[in-house]
Amino acid sequence: MRPTPDDSRLLDSPADSATASSTLGQSYRTSDCYVVGREKIREFARAVQDHHPVHRSEQAAADHGYAGLVAPLTFISIPAFLAQVGMFDRVVQGYDLSQIMQTDHSLAIHRPILAGDALCFEVEFESLRKAFGGEIFGFKCSVTDQHGDKVITTRTSFVGRPEVNIAATRICDGLLMQNFRHGTAIPRQLHTPEHPDRPRPTTAADRGRNMLPFSAIAVGHELPPRIVSVRLGDLVNYAGVAGDPNPIHWSDDAAASVDLESPVAQGMLMIGIGAGYITAWAGDPGMVTDYAVRLTSPVYVRSGGATVEYTGKVKAVDPDRKTATIAITAKQNGRKIFGRAVAVIQCADR
Repeated sequence: MRPTPDDSRLLDSPADSATASSTLGQSYRTSDCYVVGREKIREFARAVQDHHPVHRSEQAAADHGYAGLVAPLTFISIPAFLAQVGMFDRVVQGYDLSQIMQTDHSLAIHRPILAGDALCFEVEFESLRKAFGGEIFGFKCSVTDQHGDKVITTRTSFVGRPEVNIAATRICDGLLMQNFRHGTAIPRQLHTPEHPDRPRPTTAADRGRNMLPFSAIAVGHELPPRIVSVRLGDLVNYAGVAGDPNPIHWSDDAAASVDLESPVAQGMLMIGIGAGYITAWAGDPGMVTDYAVRLTSPVYVRSGGATVEYTGKVKAVDPDRKTATIAITAKQNGRKIFGRAVAVIQCADR
């Protein structure tokens, strides 16, 4: 999926954008594809504390009806971030990517991501508004596979500030993280799909034995709570796995420079743990069709770590579609870290 000169919506060079506000509605399409590796899936699953066997065992994935390891729901955040960096390089210039913070994230999942998939990305700059002393950018990312079929559509909001925080910048000097160097675009490499002729993945209709039966749920049904511990080492690990360059997640000095009490957990880490909480209950990660979270409060992680409790309740059911909508709550010391958080689960027709 390469930009073409006659497509006025695709930007090829920094000269195409003068200011952020003038580029609303513009799109950036990656010129290469991201091939999903088995070990990267396993690595990411460990980072988000997702213990479902389909993320680790090819036999377990086969038992669930999949042709390969299944990526956790928020795995897409890794290659999507690379595509968004390209968007910042070419369209929304003048922002320090080590200073942006995520506020919202939503996924419309057309099918699960499997090992060997070659994913292509088109990022659209959807919205821009001023808040919290900076600008909130809204990006839509459309993801397709090697067959040109839709895989996932994501919408993400970031708070960004054009002025660079000098204290945080100095902390980052000389650091290299997941091919990201502060102040430099991520180098991109052309990938060739490992299995360009592989058949399309099986559909939901081909599976079902591991799905949650629709008859087993009802409005008001409460999911078993899950309590997770997050330590500074977990934040460092996630930063390396996901390529998150923001030093407020692992440096006391960087956190203090922006008036935070301590390093804070990555929003996508907490969203990813929440996704695993839902898929463990649903029985089959491929049965989640929608997942959306608004972050309202940071998770402060001090030297002793942090504890977060996840709970959920069935908010609505659709007997025609055999789906359930789950409202998710995440709290640290009684304080909500998620605002509105919901997931839609496709259930078995029984």
